[in-house]
Amino acid sequence: MKIAVIGGGPGGLYFSALMKQLDASHEITVWERNAATDTFGFGVVFSDETLGGIGSADPVVADAMSSQFARWTDIDIHVREHLHTVGGQGFAAMSRKELLLLLQRRCADLGVDLRFSTLAPPVDELSSEYDLVLACDGVNSAVRAQYADAFGPSLDVRRNKYMWLGTDQVFEAFKFFVKHTEWGVMQIHGYPYSAEGSTFIVEMSPEVWSAAGFDRTAGEAFPPGVSDEFAIERIRDIFAAELDGHEVLSNNSKWLNFTTVRNASWRHGNVVLLGDAAHTAHFSIGSGTKLAMEDALALAACLHEHSSLDASLAAYEEERRPVVESTQRAAQASLEWFENIGMYADQETTQFCFNLLTRSRRITYDNVKVRDGEFARRINAAFAAAVPAPGADAQSPAMFQPHTLRGLTLANRIVVSPMDMYSSLDGVPGDFHLTHLGSKAMGGAGLVMTEMVCVSATGRITPGCAGLYRDDQVSAWRRITEFVHEHSQAKIGVQIGHSGRKGSTRVMWEGIDVPLESGGWEVIGPSAVPYGAGSPTPRAMTRAEMEAVRDEFVAAARRAEAAGFDLLEVHAAHGYLLSSFLSPLANLRDDEYGGSLENRLRFPLEVFAAVREAWSGPLGVRISASDWHDGGNTLDEAIAIAEAFVAAGVDLLDISSGQVVKDERPAYGRSYQTPFADAIRQRVATPAGVSVLAVGAISSYDDVNSILLAGRADLCALGRTHLYDPQWTLHAAADQEYRGPGVQWPQQFAAGRRKPPSARTDAIRPRLSLLRTSELPDAVHVRWQPQLGGRVGGRVTTNA
Repeated sequence: MKIAVIGGGPGGLYFSALMKQLDASHEITVWERNAATDTFGFGVVFSDETLGGIGSADPVVADAMSSQFARWTDIDIHVREHLHTVGGQGFAAMSRKELLLLLQRRCADLGVDLRFSTLAPPVDELSSEYDLVLACDGVNSAVRAQYADAFGPSLDVRRNKYMWLGTDQVFEAFKFFVKHTEWGVMQIHGYPYSAEGSTFIVEMSPEVWSAAGFDRTAGEAFPPGVSDEFAIERIRDIFAAELDGHEVLSNNSKWLNFTTVRNASWRHGNVVLLGDAAHTAHFSIGSGTKLAMEDALALAACLHEHSSLDASLAAYEEERRPVVESTQRAAQASLEWFENIGMYADQETTQFCFNLLTRSRRITYDNVKVRDGEFARRINAAFAAAVPAPGADAQSPAMFQPHTLRGLTLANRIVVSPMDMYSSLDGVPGDFHLTHLGSKAMGGAGLVMTEMVCVSATGRITPGCAGLYRDDQVSAWRRITEFVHEHSQAKIGVQIGHSGRKGSTRVMWEGIDVPLESGGWEVIGPSAVPYGAGSPTPRAMTRAEMEAVRDEFVAAARRAEAAGFDLLEVHAAHGYLLSSFLSPLANLRDDEYGGSLENRLRFPLEVFAAVREAWSGPLGVRISASDWHDGGNTLDEAIAIAEAFVAAGVDLLDISSGQVVKDERPAYGRSYQTPFADAIRQRVATPAGVSVLAVGAISSYDDVNSILLAGRADLCALGRTHLYDPQWTLHAAADQEYRGPGVQWPQQFAAGRRKPPSARTDAIRPRLSLLRTSELPDAVHVRWQPQLGGRVGGRVTTNA
């Protein structure tokens, strides 16, 4: 092949070297507008996984890189005069300049035509003369811009300000300096890359940046290669203690806003994007250089494996895109965490460190326990110490610590989420509900929630929905609550609501949200706006109808008390009646109940206040933290909504999202709603002493423990997980080898509380290690201490 490479960074050079190794007859030309010795940035970090790939693909490059590496396993987190060290992570870093030089040498040795200080010819000219044009021209890619219609780029410019610097201080570990200043929280991301220096990235919110005076140079346009010396001098002063007499080093250093680059396609004809031109991931989660070199390896392999260019490029994108998108999801969670770091300013420092470590959801409590068991024990102890309920102990997993809501103590933090079953007869729950809710209670959850129990016959979603609008329904529910209380340690809560414009539909398995063909009823809402295409248009409610619905909620609450429920939750989410009043997408009223958020809150708060007066026990509310649609509510509105319910006397904020309009675009993923719960807990609930329930794609006990230990929620609700395994909580206890007051096996099931063997367990293994684990050097805490090595690059030492 005849290949043109635009951009002589690590990705383009590594690709060129790999292709020449695969077939020396390839003609490869690299154009780089900068000189061979120019480089921007300081160090680059690699994972063990990436290094393994480099080692198998090109041992010459791998060996050269290995000789330059700084290696360590520790992360040091400095916060509020405390230092917490967490080990067992595994890092390797080197100078970006040294990496470029060794890749340049490798390419030259293999016969790649390298043209530095030279602009590439026009890309359309290259496309016609070469078999393949590889665009490695960075985050501001001119090639991507030229073919924007084909690539479909999305550039998400983030709000935080950051500056890439270096220091001659050689850190021994990855460093997070979280500095509380008079202007707000600033943070340093630092790591060693050689025996001479470390990367030193300064980051802060735009509000802190302005308050600290860094906006003084905001209007200046610095030429390429020129650094913002005013800002750098100010950074030296602010971080003098952290620098400890060492210098700050600059290299084209100026304030930036990180841009997350995504593209609908990475290829256009024979032109393909690679590295930052195709995608970026925030520096807090990994190295762009790492991703670019992984791209290069995958592209070279696909070109070698397939007979046509089109098949090769399709295979490359099919192989790499899932990996990149997974990294970008983690990076998105990480960058958003750092954008909001100020809301964690008052967290206990051990919990803050665990929160930081698990911010991307790629590291969990179980990961930490394997990597650094001592820190895992410390975070468990810190969590238990903060639990005011009786029965807390430092050895128990977080999910099995008790929690109290207005005098009601739950044995553990697991909640069976409300799930509509559509199996009632004329609003009356029967044997199905007894079995369904009873089995979940016997399965070990601390709290079992009913489905949405409707406050009127016309407030049902389907004819199969349960209700609390007649007295005969009370006795049916009491049969269920008495069973739960007699046969389990669980508490049982009821969620009450009104379907609003989403009512009069078929049961789920006959067509979700599909209107009834016959026997339906007129639906109501704040405005005459249907839920979506094919949905009936509701009638806008009158004031008299609103008062009648309010009274129906109150009557349902009183019946719930008579039925023996322990907790009550008002459903103000998912596009049902109260939710539709809250959303500007459904509420177009021009009276005092529409328009501003204050007005849209008015009716839901009237209902809630009336229920609060009628119900003396723990009272929760479920809200949708995002409408997932342009023009709808976002987290900012959700925070204001949560504040309003806190002021009205709520005890539990149940944070869900969406289902407000049919054409929503939710960002599904593991624990995808937890960041909403986290933000509301930090900004609203915790200061007010109110609890927060996280829900949404939480399915493993590891995720539950991680969410709780990080302080992102007080309770976790699991829905479909309990449909898959009604005894999920009991099984989670068995898997974690937990026995204690946080979960009780029914005495009839006690013989099964030890997890059955799943494979052969009677094998007797020989001893194959010379030294016992207790006699080996401490491999958990490895520091980079080149001054002890007596050679360039230093050596790895361990701290016991």
